[in-house]
Amino acid sequence: MSKKLYKSHKKMICGVCAGIAEFFNIDPTIVRLIAVLLSLGGVGFGIVIYVIAAVVMPFPPIES
Repeated sequence: MSKKLYKSHKKMICGVCAGIAEFFNIDPTIVRLIAVLLSLGGVGFGIVIYVIAAVVMPFPPIES
């Protein structure tokens, strides 16, 4: 079974960083810090990537 990248329901804003952290099995705080550093150091480049990911990444399917 292959892993798929989804937004997480354990979100702060859109669930992108938490979803990436779940996919790579790491702490979401680390991914959020990297996103902040990209946003500040990359002159807003991280913000653009985050918005694109928030639009493109789906939520996980509802399990019944």
